[in-house]
Amino acid sequence: METAVHLILLFCLMGLSLTLPLSGTLPTPKSQESKKLRIHGDIALKTDRNAINCTECLWPKSSDGFVYVPYTVSSDYSQDEVNAITTAMKEYEGLTCVQFTPWTGEDDYLAIQSLDGCWSYIGYYGGSQAVSLLKGFCAYNGGVQHELNHALGFYHEHNRSDRDDYVTIMYQYISPENIGNFDKISTNNLGVDYDYSSILHYAGNAFSNTSGQNTIVPHPNPNVPIGQSYGLSNLDVLKINRLYGCDECSTLLSAPNGTLTSTNYPSNYQNNANCVWLIRTPSDQVTLSFNAFNVQKSQSCTDYIRVYDGATTSAPMILDKTCGTGPLPVMIASTNRMLVEFVTDSAITAPGFKATYSTVQCGGTFYTPSRNVTTPNYPKSYPPNLDCQFIITAPTSYKVALNINNFFVEKSANCQYDYLEIYDGNSMSAPKIGSRYCSYQVFNVMVSSGRSMLLRFHSDASVQMYGFTASYNFV
Repeated sequence: METAVHLILLFCLMGLSLTLPLSGTLPTPKSQESKKLRIHGDIALKTDRNAINCTECLWPKSSDGFVYVPYTVSSDYSQDEVNAITTAMKEYEGLTCVQFTPWTGEDDYLAIQSLDGCWSYIGYYGGSQAVSLLKGFCAYNGGVQHELNHALGFYHEHNRSDRDDYVTIMYQYISPENIGNFDKISTNNLGVDYDYSSILHYAGNAFSNTSGQNTIVPHPNPNVPIGQSYGLSNLDVLKINRLYGCDECSTLLSAPNGTLTSTNYPSNYQNNANCVWLIRTPSDQVTLSFNAFNVQKSQSCTDYIRVYDGATTSAPMILDKTCGTGPLPVMIASTNRMLVEFVTDSAITAPGFKATYSTVQCGGTFYTPSRNVTTPNYPKSYPPNLDCQFIITAPTSYKVALNINNFFVEKSANCQYDYLEIYDGNSMSAPKIGSRYCSYQVFNVMVSSGRSMLLRFHSDASVQMYGFTASYNFV
């Protein structure tokens, strides 16, 4: 009889919106999966299997170059948890050739359930393959991606065959029954550097039996942060692409702010490129500004950039196919995820682009012909300590006509506490339309002189009112 081994993900390893429909009638997962022996923290694997060194342990690759992994999600989860699970899966779609797809009757699939902990098998073995994401504990972005990486074929980072070159295991602080969680494994490391920030790296104090003492110490710098529960690292993405032979040009940017450039910038970019950058900040909403933009101009934009409001190219577009030169508007995503896509042909090239990203607490970028804009929570009171930016951009030769329908913001001298500012352009360096606005106001329609308008809303720590609701159209 086949032996399977599982490990539970402990609290020390752990320091989120689109729902995909499930087609057909869900099969009954194997209920006995939760009753088998567990080792190595949260891994369930068949005896003597290492998916990285085992081609039959990988999910099969389709003739179109994608790796399709069907899945089911138990009805035990709340809608928020289902959203978190499917959102976590979307990041793989945007950055790798691995595509998690709702189950439609396939023989082999992941059965995601809330069983007795947080665990997964290593790699592919066929049939209904359990992945346990315990409700209220690991059904969040980092927890989901941790277990999915196991299901794709990866062990914990600190179990790598070369780990002694990067960390020291402090066995004196590990109880005998937990020592097996720190075993080295004969792994194929895919030519990728050891990754202290991997979603699969234990935290420094994992399984410590002594308060204040770590069980894993990086070297030569013991202060390097290790173990995070937020999500995939850029090297995690690289390893997936190498393991599955994905022909992907992709980068994950997970810091609160940073820079991205086209290849070779400021020299000319290469031909036949198809690259994406997924910006995934720890919180708030991503805002993107292009400092330089010079992409070969053509009638159909054969070299172009697109920007998406989400983690994949199936997300709503913030910026459609754009080429040429000149300034681009500041862009704001509706969440903490934004995808930048850059495609080039086989002909003329140019220097490309340089952009910087950071975050704002609230706001948005609007390109649709008409839409409503409101403060957070409207018509309820807006939150304290907000700094929101709403950027409205009309097509070339059009202007923005703004109508503020209702407005009630905390009254103060010179509107020093809570206020709305309106700029005649796409940045706060543009001229203001009027001054600051607060209190109760009735507005006339405001029309921009060019194709953009920026609304900035600010609130302080005390006294919140209803805020505003506005609508716009292009004229």
